[in-house]
Amino acid sequence: MILALLDTLAKGKKVDVKMSGSPFSLPENLASDEASPYWMNKGDNAWQLTAATLVGLQSIPGLLILYGGSVKKKWAVNSAFMVLYAFACVIFCWAVWGYRMSFGEKMIPIWGKPNVALDGHYLIQKAFLGKLPNATMVYFQGVFAAITLILIAGALLGRMNFYAWMLFVPLWLTFSYTVTAFSIWYPSGFLAKMGIIDYSGGYVIHLSSGVAGFTAAYWVGPRLTQDRQRFPPNNILLMLAGAGLLWMGWSGFNGGDPYTVNTDASLAVLNTHICTATSLLTWLALDLVFFRKPSIIGAVQGMITGLVCITPAAGVVQGWAAILMGLCSGSIPWFTMMVVHKRSELLQMVDDTMAVLHTHAIAGTLGGILSGLFAVPKLNRFFYGTSLHYVGLFYGFTDGRVGAGLRQMGVQLLGILFVVVLNIVSTSIICRLVQQIVPLRMSEEDMEIGDEAAHGEEAYAIWDDEEAKVDCKYELPKSKGAGQVELT
Repeated sequence: MILALLDTLAKGKKVDVKMSGSPFSLPENLASDEASPYWMNKGDNAWQLTAATLVGLQSIPGLLILYGGSVKKKWAVNSAFMVLYAFACVIFCWAVWGYRMSFGEKMIPIWGKPNVALDGHYLIQKAFLGKLPNATMVYFQGVFAAITLILIAGALLGRMNFYAWMLFVPLWLTFSYTVTAFSIWYPSGFLAKMGIIDYSGGYVIHLSSGVAGFTAAYWVGPRLTQDRQRFPPNNILLMLAGAGLLWMGWSGFNGGDPYTVNTDASLAVLNTHICTATSLLTWLALDLVFFRKPSIIGAVQGMITGLVCITPAAGVVQGWAAILMGLCSGSIPWFTMMVVHKRSELLQMVDDTMAVLHTHAIAGTLGGILSGLFAVPKLNRFFYGTSLHYVGLFYGFTDGRVGAGLRQMGVQLLGILFVVVLNIVSTSIICRLVQQIVPLRMSEEDMEIGDEAAHGEEAYAIWDDEEAKVDCKYELPKSKGAGQVELT
Protein backbone atom coordinates (compact mmCIF):
# COMPACT_ATOMS: atom_id res chain seq x y z
CA MET A 1 0.00 0.00 0.00
CA ILE A 2 2.77 2.42 0.96
CA LEU A 3 4.71 1.62 -2.23
CA ALA A 4 1.63 2.29 -4.33
CA LEU A 5 1.11 5.60 -2.55
CA LEU A 6 4.71 6.68 -3.14
CA ASP A 7 4.46 5.71 -6.80
CA THR A 8 1.31 7.80 -7.16
CA LEU A 9 2.96 10.79 -5.48
CA ALA A 10 6.02 10.46 -7.72
CA LYS A 11 3.79 10.72 -10.76
CA GLY A 12 2.31 13.96 -9.44
CA LYS A 13 -1.21 12.59 -9.05
CA LYS A 14 -3.70 13.62 -6.43
CA VAL A 15 -3.89 11.22 -3.48
CA ASP A 16 -7.01 10.12 -1.67
CA VAL A 17 -6.13 7.01 0.32
CA LYS A 18 -7.79 5.49 3.38
CA MET A 19 -6.06 3.10 5.75
CA SER A 20 -7.97 1.01 8.31
CA GLY A 21 -11.02 3.16 7.97
CA SER A 22 -9.09 6.41 8.69
CA PRO A 23 -7.96 8.88 6.08
CA PHE A 24 -4.22 8.79 5.45
CA SER A 25 -2.83 12.34 5.55
CA LEU A 26 0.46 13.74 4.31
CA PRO A 27 2.54 16.05 6.51
CA GLU A 28 0.93 19.46 6.58
CA ASN A 29 3.80 21.12 4.70
CA LEU A 30 3.45 18.62 1.82
CA ALA A 31 -0.30 18.34 1.60
CA SER A 32 -1.98 20.06 -1.32
CA ASP A 33 -4.70 22.64 -0.93
CA GLU A 34 -6.45 25.18 -3.11
CA ALA A 35 -3.46 27.54 -3.13
CA SER A 36 -0.89 24.72 -3.42
CA PRO A 37 -2.28 22.29 -6.01
CA TYR A 38 -1.04 18.73 -6.19
CA TRP A 39 1.00 19.38 -9.35
CA MET A 40 3.08 22.15 -7.76
CA ASN A 41 6.36 21.34 -6.02
CA LYS A 42 6.87 23.85 -3.22
CA GLY A 43 10.65 23.42 -3.17
CA ASP A 44 10.94 23.94 -6.93
CA ASN A 45 8.69 26.98 -6.78
CA ALA A 46 10.68 28.53 -3.92
CA TRP A 47 14.00 28.05 -5.74
CA GLN A 48 12.58 29.38 -9.01
CA LEU A 49 11.39 32.59 -7.35
CA THR A 50 14.79 32.92 -5.67
CA ALA A 51 16.68 32.26 -8.91
CA ALA A 52 14.54 34.83 -10.73
CA THR A 53 15.33 37.43 -8.08
CA LEU A 54 19.06 36.67 -8.39
CA VAL A 55 18.79 37.28 -12.14
CA GLY A 56 16.89 40.50 -11.48
CA LEU A 57 19.66 41.64 -9.13
CA GLN A 58 22.14 41.17 -11.96
CA SER A 59 20.36 44.03 -13.71
CA ILE A 60 19.07 46.11 -10.81
CA PRO A 61 21.49 47.04 -9.32
CA GLY A 62 24.24 44.87 -10.91
CA LEU A 63 24.57 46.16 -14.46
CA LEU A 64 23.19 49.52 -13.41
CA ILE A 65 26.20 50.23 -11.21
CA LEU A 66 28.62 48.35 -13.47
CA TYR A 67 27.70 50.61 -16.40
CA GLY A 68 27.44 53.68 -14.18
CA GLY A 69 30.96 53.09 -12.82
CA SER A 70 32.54 52.03 -16.13
CA VAL A 71 31.85 55.20 -18.11
CA LYS A 72 33.12 58.77 -17.95
CA LYS A 73 31.75 60.82 -15.08
CA LYS A 74 29.58 62.87 -17.42
CA TRP A 75 27.74 59.71 -18.60
CA ALA A 76 27.20 57.93 -15.27
CA VAL A 77 23.56 58.99 -14.81
CA ASN A 78 22.55 58.37 -18.43
CA SER A 79 24.14 54.92 -18.48
CA ALA A 80 22.50 53.85 -15.23
CA PHE A 81 19.14 55.27 -16.29
CA MET A 82 19.20 53.33 -19.57
CA VAL A 83 19.40 50.17 -17.45
CA LEU A 84 16.64 51.21 -15.05
CA TYR A 85 14.27 52.21 -17.85
CA ALA A 86 14.91 49.04 -19.87
CA PHE A 87 14.20 46.81 -16.87
CA ALA A 88 10.89 48.52 -16.07
CA CYS A 89 9.75 48.73 -19.70
CA VAL A 90 10.52 45.08 -20.44
CA ILE A 91 8.73 43.77 -17.33
CA PHE A 92 5.61 45.74 -18.28
CA CYS A 93 5.64 44.70 -21.96
CA TRP A 94 6.49 41.12 -21.03
CA ALA A 95 3.39 40.70 -18.90
CA VAL A 96 1.08 42.48 -21.33
CA TRP A 97 2.11 40.68 -24.54
CA GLY A 98 5.73 39.46 -24.65
CA TYR A 99 5.53 36.29 -22.55
CA ARG A 100 2.71 34.69 -24.54
CA MET A 101 4.51 35.54 -27.81
CA SER A 102 7.56 33.70 -26.49
CA PHE A 103 5.96 30.82 -24.58
CA GLY A 104 2.33 30.68 -25.65
CA GLU A 105 0.19 29.14 -28.35
CA LYS A 106 2.05 28.81 -31.65
CA MET A 107 1.15 31.30 -34.36
CA ILE A 108 3.95 30.35 -36.80
CA PRO A 109 6.98 28.05 -36.30
CA ILE A 110 9.07 30.94 -34.96
CA TRP A 111 6.47 32.95 -33.02
CA GLY A 112 3.67 32.63 -30.51
CA LYS A 113 0.36 34.48 -30.53
CA PRO A 114 0.42 37.81 -28.63
CA ASN A 115 -1.74 37.70 -25.53
CA VAL A 116 -1.76 39.01 -21.99
CA ALA A 117 -0.30 37.13 -19.02
CA LEU A 118 -2.28 39.04 -16.41
CA ASP A 119 -5.42 37.04 -15.82
CA GLY A 120 -5.54 35.54 -12.35
CA HIS A 121 -6.95 32.24 -13.58
CA TYR A 122 -4.13 31.85 -16.11
CA LEU A 123 -1.36 32.83 -13.69
CA ILE A 124 -2.22 30.15 -11.13
CA GLN A 125 -2.33 27.34 -13.69
CA LYS A 126 0.62 25.02 -14.33
CA ALA A 127 3.40 26.44 -16.52
CA PHE A 128 4.43 24.85 -19.82
CA LEU A 129 7.44 23.25 -18.09
CA GLY A 130 8.23 22.31 -14.51
CA LYS A 131 6.01 21.94 -11.48
CA LEU A 132 5.42 25.67 -11.23
CA PRO A 133 2.55 28.10 -11.71
CA ASN A 134 2.53 30.43 -14.72
CA ALA A 135 3.08 33.42 -12.44
CA THR A 136 6.50 32.10 -11.42
CA MET A 137 7.46 31.33 -15.01
CA VAL A 138 6.38 34.77 -16.25
CA TYR A 139 8.56 36.38 -13.59
CA PHE A 140 11.55 34.12 -14.22
CA GLN A 141 11.50 34.54 -17.99
CA GLY A 142 10.76 38.26 -17.65
CA VAL A 143 14.02 39.05 -15.87
CA PHE A 144 15.87 37.11 -18.58
CA ALA A 145 14.24 39.24 -21.25
CA ALA A 146 15.09 42.41 -19.31
CA ILE A 147 18.79 41.64 -18.96
CA THR A 148 19.01 41.00 -22.70
CA LEU A 149 17.94 44.56 -23.52
CA ILE A 150 20.26 45.88 -20.82
CA LEU A 151 23.21 44.07 -22.40
CA ILE A 152 22.37 45.74 -25.73
CA ALA A 153 22.54 49.10 -23.95
CA GLY A 154 26.20 48.41 -23.19
CA ALA A 155 27.07 48.92 -26.86
CA LEU A 156 25.26 52.27 -27.02
CA LEU A 157 26.47 54.11 -23.93
CA GLY A 158 27.71 57.65 -24.25
CA ARG A 159 25.68 58.94 -27.18
CA MET A 160 22.27 57.35 -27.80
CA ASN A 161 19.29 59.67 -27.59
CA PHE A 162 17.31 58.55 -24.54
CA TYR A 163 14.01 59.10 -26.35
CA ALA A 164 15.18 56.74 -29.08
CA TRP A 165 16.12 54.18 -26.42
CA MET A 166 12.62 54.45 -24.96
CA LEU A 167 11.19 53.39 -28.33
CA PHE A 168 13.86 50.83 -29.17
CA VAL A 169 13.35 48.70 -26.04
CA PRO A 170 9.70 47.61 -26.55
CA LEU A 171 10.13 47.24 -30.31
CA TRP A 172 13.19 45.00 -30.05
CA LEU A 173 11.61 42.93 -27.30
CA THR A 174 8.54 42.38 -29.48
CA PHE A 175 10.09 41.76 -32.87
CA SER A 176 13.39 40.08 -32.03
CA TYR A 177 13.59 38.60 -28.53
CA THR A 178 10.21 36.87 -28.61
CA VAL A 179 11.08 35.21 -31.93
CA THR A 180 14.38 33.82 -30.67
CA ALA A 181 12.92 32.68 -27.34
CA PHE A 182 10.02 30.87 -29.00
CA SER A 183 12.20 29.24 -31.67
CA ILE A 184 14.85 27.93 -29.27
CA TRP A 185 13.29 27.53 -25.83
CA TYR A 186 9.61 26.79 -26.36
CA PRO A 187 8.90 23.11 -27.16
CA SER A 188 6.93 24.10 -30.29
CA GLY A 189 9.76 26.21 -31.73
CA PHE A 190 11.45 24.86 -34.83
CA LEU A 191 14.99 24.86 -33.39
CA ALA A 192 13.74 23.35 -30.13
CA LYS A 193 12.17 20.51 -32.12
CA MET A 194 15.45 19.97 -33.96
CA GLY A 195 17.22 19.52 -30.61
CA ILE A 196 19.38 22.63 -30.23
CA ILE A 197 21.31 22.83 -26.96
CA ASP A 198 20.94 26.20 -25.26
CA TYR A 199 20.78 25.44 -21.57
CA SER A 200 20.30 28.96 -20.29
CA GLY A 201 20.56 31.57 -23.01
CA GLY A 202 23.88 31.47 -24.85
CA TYR A 203 21.87 31.97 -28.03
CA VAL A 204 18.65 33.61 -26.86
CA ILE A 205 20.31 36.19 -24.60
CA HIS A 206 24.03 36.60 -25.28
CA LEU A 207 24.45 35.96 -28.98
CA SER A 208 21.26 37.98 -29.60
CA SER A 209 22.32 40.93 -27.45
CA GLY A 210 25.88 40.95 -28.81
CA VAL A 211 24.79 41.02 -32.45
CA ALA A 212 21.91 43.42 -31.82
CA GLY A 213 24.10 45.75 -29.76
CA PHE A 214 26.80 45.88 -32.42
CA THR A 215 24.22 46.42 -35.16
CA ALA A 216 22.46 49.18 -33.23
CA ALA A 217 25.83 50.82 -32.51
CA TYR A 218 26.42 51.01 -36.25
CA TRP A 219 23.13 52.81 -36.84
CA VAL A 220 23.41 55.12 -33.83
CA GLY A 221 26.92 56.21 -34.74
CA PRO A 222 30.03 56.74 -32.61
CA ARG A 223 30.72 58.76 -29.49
CA LEU A 224 32.62 62.01 -29.72
CA THR A 225 36.20 61.53 -30.87
CA GLN A 226 37.62 62.55 -27.50
CA ASP A 227 35.32 60.08 -25.74
CA ARG A 228 36.39 57.22 -27.98
CA GLN A 229 40.04 58.02 -27.46
CA ARG A 230 39.80 58.42 -23.70
CA PHE A 231 36.89 56.94 -21.76
CA PRO A 232 38.17 56.14 -18.25
CA PRO A 233 35.85 54.60 -15.65
CA ASN A 234 34.64 57.20 -13.18
CA ASN A 235 34.54 54.68 -10.31
CA ILE A 236 36.36 51.36 -10.63
CA LEU A 237 35.28 50.13 -7.20
CA LEU A 238 31.64 50.71 -8.17
CA MET A 239 32.28 48.88 -11.42
CA LEU A 240 33.70 45.92 -9.47
CA ALA A 241 30.66 45.88 -7.17
CA GLY A 242 28.41 45.61 -10.21
CA ALA A 243 30.62 42.88 -11.66
CA GLY A 244 30.40 40.95 -8.40
CA LEU A 245 26.61 41.09 -8.41
CA LEU A 246 26.65 39.91 -12.02
CA TRP A 247 28.88 36.92 -11.18
CA MET A 248 27.03 35.81 -8.06
CA GLY A 249 23.64 36.39 -9.68
CA TRP A 250 24.60 33.91 -12.38
CA SER A 251 23.91 31.14 -9.88
CA GLY A 252 20.24 31.90 -10.46
CA PHE A 253 20.78 32.54 -14.17
CA ASN A 254 22.03 29.01 -14.85
CA GLY A 255 20.87 27.21 -11.70
CA GLY A 256 17.23 28.09 -12.32
CA ASP A 257 16.89 26.70 -15.82
CA PRO A 258 16.13 23.05 -15.01
CA TYR A 259 12.93 24.47 -13.39
CA THR A 260 13.47 22.05 -10.55
CA VAL A 261 15.77 21.50 -7.59
CA ASN A 262 17.90 18.56 -8.71
CA THR A 263 21.47 17.43 -9.35
CA ASP A 264 21.45 19.11 -12.76
CA ALA A 265 20.82 22.51 -11.15
CA SER A 266 23.71 21.91 -8.75
CA LEU A 267 26.01 20.92 -11.60
CA ALA A 268 25.02 24.01 -13.58
CA VAL A 269 25.87 26.33 -10.69
CA LEU A 270 29.25 24.69 -10.05
CA ASN A 271 30.20 24.63 -13.73
CA THR A 272 29.28 28.31 -13.98
CA HIS A 273 31.78 29.31 -11.31
CA ILE A 274 34.51 26.93 -12.51
CA CYS A 275 34.36 28.27 -16.06
CA THR A 276 34.15 31.90 -14.97
CA ALA A 277 37.13 31.66 -12.61
CA THR A 278 39.21 29.91 -15.29
CA SER A 279 38.27 32.51 -17.89
CA LEU A 280 39.15 35.44 -15.63
CA LEU A 281 42.54 33.94 -14.77
CA THR A 282 43.26 33.20 -18.43
CA TRP A 283 42.44 36.76 -19.50
CA LEU A 284 44.56 38.11 -16.64
CA ALA A 285 47.49 35.91 -17.63
CA LEU A 286 47.33 37.15 -21.22
CA ASP A 287 47.26 40.76 -20.04
CA LEU A 288 50.33 40.12 -17.90
CA VAL A 289 52.24 38.43 -20.70
CA PHE A 290 51.50 41.00 -23.41
CA PHE A 291 50.93 44.25 -21.48
CA ARG A 292 52.97 43.61 -18.31
CA LYS A 293 50.16 44.88 -16.07
CA PRO A 294 47.19 43.12 -14.42
CA SER A 295 44.18 45.06 -15.69
CA ILE A 296 41.07 45.23 -13.51
CA ILE A 297 38.94 46.09 -16.52
CA GLY A 298 40.46 43.14 -18.37
CA ALA A 299 39.70 40.82 -15.47
CA VAL A 300 36.05 41.92 -15.54
CA GLN A 301 35.94 41.26 -19.29
CA GLY A 302 37.36 37.78 -18.73
CA MET A 303 34.79 37.16 -16.01
CA ILE A 304 31.95 38.13 -18.35
CA THR A 305 33.17 36.00 -21.25
CA GLY A 306 33.40 33.00 -18.91
CA LEU A 307 29.86 33.52 -17.66
CA VAL A 308 28.57 33.87 -21.20
CA CYS A 309 30.46 30.89 -22.64
CA ILE A 310 29.27 28.38 -20.03
CA THR A 311 25.64 29.53 -20.18
CA PRO A 312 24.47 27.36 -23.12
CA ALA A 313 26.20 24.30 -21.63
CA ALA A 314 26.08 24.80 -17.86
CA GLY A 315 24.11 21.71 -16.85
CA VAL A 316 25.03 19.36 -19.70
CA VAL A 317 28.84 19.24 -19.50
CA GLN A 318 31.30 17.83 -16.99
CA GLY A 319 33.60 19.89 -14.78
CA TRP A 320 36.69 19.25 -16.89
CA ALA A 321 34.78 20.60 -19.91
CA ALA A 322 33.91 23.73 -17.91
CA ILE A 323 37.64 24.34 -17.37
CA LEU A 324 38.37 23.88 -21.08
CA MET A 325 35.53 26.25 -21.92
CA GLY A 326 36.98 28.77 -19.48
CA LEU A 327 40.37 28.56 -21.16
CA CYS A 328 38.73 29.18 -24.52
CA SER A 329 36.50 32.01 -23.30
CA GLY A 330 39.41 33.75 -21.61
CA SER A 331 41.65 33.57 -24.70
CA ILE A 332 39.59 33.65 -27.92
CA PRO A 333 37.52 36.79 -27.09
CA TRP A 334 40.74 38.34 -25.72
CA PHE A 335 42.37 37.75 -29.11
CA THR A 336 39.42 39.08 -31.10
CA MET A 337 39.22 42.19 -28.88
CA MET A 338 42.91 42.97 -28.46
CA VAL A 339 44.25 41.88 -31.85
CA VAL A 340 41.58 41.33 -34.50
CA HIS A 341 39.48 44.36 -33.56
CA LYS A 342 42.45 46.73 -33.57
CA ARG A 343 43.55 45.53 -37.00
CA SER A 344 40.11 45.51 -38.61
CA GLU A 345 38.93 48.75 -40.18
CA LEU A 346 35.42 47.31 -40.45
CA LEU A 347 35.18 46.56 -36.72
CA GLN A 348 36.69 49.90 -35.75
CA MET A 349 34.05 51.72 -37.78
CA VAL A 350 31.48 50.66 -35.17
CA ASP A 351 31.72 52.20 -31.70
CA ASP A 352 30.79 49.33 -29.37
CA THR A 353 31.22 51.03 -25.98
CA MET A 354 31.32 47.95 -23.71
CA ALA A 355 32.63 45.56 -26.41
CA VAL A 356 29.47 43.43 -26.38
CA LEU A 357 30.41 41.96 -29.76
CA HIS A 358 33.37 40.22 -28.12
CA THR A 359 32.07 39.58 -24.61
CA HIS A 360 28.60 38.37 -25.65
CA ALA A 361 28.32 37.59 -29.37
CA ILE A 362 31.68 35.87 -29.76
CA ALA A 363 31.65 34.29 -26.29
CA GLY A 364 28.05 33.14 -26.85
CA THR A 365 28.94 31.65 -30.24
CA LEU A 366 31.91 29.90 -28.66
CA GLY A 367 29.68 28.48 -25.94
CA GLY A 368 27.16 27.20 -28.47
CA ILE A 369 29.82 25.41 -30.50
CA LEU A 370 31.54 23.93 -27.44
CA SER A 371 28.15 22.74 -26.15
CA GLY A 372 27.84 20.72 -29.36
CA LEU A 373 31.24 19.18 -28.67
CA PHE A 374 31.13 18.49 -24.91
CA ALA A 375 27.43 17.85 -24.10
CA VAL A 376 27.04 14.55 -22.25
CA PRO A 377 24.07 12.40 -23.40
CA LYS A 378 23.19 11.40 -19.82
CA LEU A 379 23.17 15.00 -18.63
CA ASN A 380 21.12 16.02 -21.64
CA ARG A 381 18.65 13.36 -20.60
CA PHE A 382 18.45 14.95 -17.14
CA PHE A 383 17.64 18.32 -18.67
CA TYR A 384 15.70 17.56 -21.85
CA GLY A 385 14.16 14.23 -20.83
CA THR A 386 15.79 12.45 -23.77
CA SER A 387 19.25 12.07 -25.28
CA LEU A 388 17.99 11.03 -28.71
CA HIS A 389 19.03 14.25 -30.45
CA TYR A 390 21.32 15.68 -27.77
CA VAL A 391 24.72 14.09 -28.28
CA GLY A 392 27.96 16.05 -28.06
CA LEU A 393 30.26 15.26 -30.95
CA PHE A 394 33.03 13.93 -28.71
CA TYR A 395 30.57 11.50 -27.12
CA GLY A 396 29.29 10.59 -30.55
CA PHE A 397 32.76 9.25 -31.34
CA THR A 398 33.18 7.42 -28.02
CA ASP A 399 29.65 5.98 -27.96
CA GLY A 400 29.49 4.97 -31.60
CA ARG A 401 26.93 7.67 -32.46
CA VAL A 402 29.01 9.81 -34.79
CA GLY A 403 26.01 10.65 -36.96
CA ALA A 404 24.10 12.01 -33.95
CA GLY A 405 27.12 14.06 -32.86
CA LEU A 406 27.61 15.55 -36.31
CA ARG A 407 23.91 16.31 -36.51
CA GLN A 408 24.13 18.10 -33.15
CA MET A 409 26.96 20.29 -34.40
CA GLY A 410 24.91 21.11 -37.49
CA VAL A 411 21.94 22.18 -35.35
CA GLN A 412 24.20 24.31 -33.15
CA LEU A 413 25.64 26.09 -36.20
CA LEU A 414 22.20 26.55 -37.72
CA GLY A 415 21.05 28.18 -34.49
CA ILE A 416 23.98 30.61 -34.61
CA LEU A 417 23.18 31.53 -38.21
CA PHE A 418 19.49 32.03 -37.41
CA VAL A 419 20.15 34.30 -34.42
CA VAL A 420 22.79 36.37 -36.23
CA VAL A 421 20.67 36.98 -39.34
CA LEU A 422 17.49 37.63 -37.36
CA ASN A 423 19.16 40.23 -35.15
CA ILE A 424 21.01 42.05 -37.91
CA VAL A 425 17.79 42.37 -39.93
CA SER A 426 15.35 43.09 -37.10
CA THR A 427 17.64 45.50 -35.27
CA SER A 428 18.39 47.42 -38.47
CA ILE A 429 14.70 47.76 -39.31
CA ILE A 430 13.85 48.89 -35.78
CA CYS A 431 16.65 51.48 -35.74
CA ARG A 432 15.57 52.87 -39.10
CA LEU A 433 11.97 53.04 -37.92
CA VAL A 434 12.88 54.82 -34.68
CA GLN A 435 15.04 57.22 -36.69
CA GLN A 436 11.94 58.36 -38.54
CA ILE A 437 10.42 59.48 -35.24
CA VAL A 438 13.33 60.81 -33.15
CA PRO A 439 17.09 61.08 -33.77
CA LEU A 440 18.98 57.96 -32.72
CA ARG A 441 21.98 59.96 -31.59
CA MET A 442 22.25 62.93 -29.26
CA SER A 443 23.41 66.22 -30.70
CA GLU A 444 27.11 67.09 -30.63
CA GLU A 445 26.40 69.87 -28.14
CA ASP A 446 24.55 67.55 -25.76
CA MET A 447 27.26 64.90 -26.01
CA GLU A 448 29.84 67.50 -24.98
CA ILE A 449 27.85 68.06 -21.77
CA GLY A 450 26.50 64.56 -21.06
CA ASP A 451 24.14 63.86 -18.14
CA GLU A 452 23.27 67.46 -17.45
CA ALA A 453 22.04 67.93 -21.02
CA ALA A 454 20.23 64.59 -21.20
CA HIS A 455 18.57 64.51 -17.77
CA GLY A 456 19.37 67.75 -15.98
CA GLU A 457 21.16 65.72 -13.30
CA GLU A 458 24.73 64.75 -12.49
CA ALA A 459 26.18 61.75 -10.66
CA TYR A 460 28.75 63.64 -8.60
CA ALA A 461 27.49 67.21 -8.57
CA ILE A 462 29.22 68.01 -5.26
CA TRP A 463 32.62 67.32 -6.86
CA ASP A 464 31.92 69.05 -10.14
CA ASP A 465 34.45 71.41 -11.68
CA GLU A 466 32.19 74.28 -10.68
CA GLU A 467 32.68 73.79 -6.94
CA ALA A 468 32.86 77.54 -6.59
CA LYS A 469 29.09 77.64 -7.08
CA VAL A 470 28.43 75.62 -3.95
CA ASP A 471 26.53 77.85 -1.55
CA CYS A 472 28.28 76.72 1.62
CA LYS A 473 31.88 77.90 1.77
CA TYR A 474 34.33 77.75 4.60
CA GLU A 475 36.23 80.92 5.44
CA LEU A 476 39.20 81.47 7.68
CA PRO A 477 38.25 81.69 11.38
CA LYS A 478 37.26 85.08 12.62
CA SER A 479 37.98 86.24 16.16
CA LYS A 480 34.88 85.06 17.96
CA GLY A 481 36.61 83.87 21.03
CA ALA A 482 38.59 80.80 21.93
CA GLY A 483 37.72 77.67 19.96
CA GLN A 484 34.98 79.36 17.84
CA VAL A 485 34.80 79.27 14.04
CA GLU A 486 32.27 81.16 11.95
CA LEU A 487 30.70 79.37 8.93
CA THR A 488 29.32 81.68 6.26
